[in-house]
Amino acid sequence: MKRILDPLDERLLAELTVNARIAHAELAAKVNLSRNAVRQRIERLERDGAIQGYTIIEGDGRRQSSQISAVIFVYRYDRMRGDEVLRALGAIPEIVQCEVMSGEFDLMVRVGASSPERVHNVWKEISAMPGVENTVTSFVLSSVI
Repeated sequence: MKRILDPLDERLLAELTVNARIAHAELAAKVNLSRNAVRQRIERLERDGAIQGYTIIEGDGRRQSSQISAVIFVYRYDRMRGDEVLRALGAIPEIVQCEVMSGEFDLMVRVGASSPERVHNVWKEISAMPGVENTVTSFVLSSVI
């Protein structure tokens, strides 16, 4: 019987997607679990089929062709400040780029996730952050350059 992934499983998979060779101790610190708990979850994810093997990916490893890409434009309450939002965004492993913008929105956040549901969860996490007033999300349909 396959289990539904909880948010910690999703975070583990996201971190492992970025760096499959990350030490359990480092991974544990990133997801706020003990090293033993990380090892047990990885073993369970392997048994349940969420991790089906290890492979070599050419390029930077962060953007696989099977990933869903989205852009989230973020408007903060305090446009020129709000560093706590930037720090919180840096802790989300699916965020591959964050840029401060001029114009209507303050930030452009590029997300690379394993599924539309995970993009939705990242969006919910961003929308719930103190200091975030509004967001607009667009899924990337194709990349031409």
